Amino acid sequence: MNLSDARVLVVIPTYDERENIPIALERLREHAPTVDVLVVDDGSPDGTGELAEKIAADEAAAPDPTRSLAVLHRSGKLGLGTAYVAGFGWALARDYDVVVEMDADGSHRAQDLPRLLAAVADADLVLGSRWVPGGSVVNWPLHRRLLSVGGNTYTRIVLGIPLRDATGGFRAYRADLLRSLPLAEVASQGYCFQVDMAWRAVRAGARVVEVPITFVEREIGRSKMSRAIVAEALLNVTGWGMRERSRRLAGAFGLSRRAAAR
Repeated sequence: MNLSDARVLVVIPTYDERENIPIALERLREHAPTVDVLVVDDGSPDGTGELAEKIAADEAAAPDPTRSLAVLHRSGKLGLGTAYVAGFGWALARDYDVVVEMDADGSHRAQDLPRLLAAVADADLVLGSRWVPGGSVVNWPLHRRLLSVGGNTYTRIVLGIPLRDATGGFRAYRADLLRSLPLAEVASQGYCFQVDMAWRAVRAGARVVEVPITFVEREIGRSKMSRAIVAEALLNVTGWGMRERSRRLAGAFGLSRRAAAR
């Protein structure tokens, strides 16, 4: 892929991020000025969507705008996974070449985005990874580090995927990969959505690479992380792993029976 000609869309889901969204958009304009942005707002009570609309209108009215900024309004808090799927559909309908997932709260640094985009030249999915050499986290307490490292280790073992940070939400997809995946079947949320998408990509034979990023804990607002999100990820990953092992055993048993019958 010739990145100089590629159309890139950054999808940013929001819910009550009024204080953070102007900062996130400005940092993107500073570090990746030519990428387009779609804010997917889940009916934020604090007016995040309306503020994003105002910023978009101001940018469109400026002389020679360098990017397109759009806002997709949804009826309520419908979840991170469905927000990204809606953003993917919006991007594919408009023939973007690369689609990026990025948080609004500053935890995903805009200055790391060019590194992800450079890597997508030779990959179908690029994961911004906290847990590969060169990756790091800032301002995380020990229990959050242990939860993330432990969750990724468990995911790697149970699903058999060679990824150090399958739960991370800063990533870049080639549009062709997204078109090949059954997005309508993806109903998981939170960490689980990220694992689901990465696992589907690996199973589809996609080229998945990880590049180091620095993850920074949000300074404004409250984290959306909850016990329910962690529980969903644990239960789903366990279930997927069990079904995958059953499928492989059934396949191996079938091969053995056919060999014995010859």
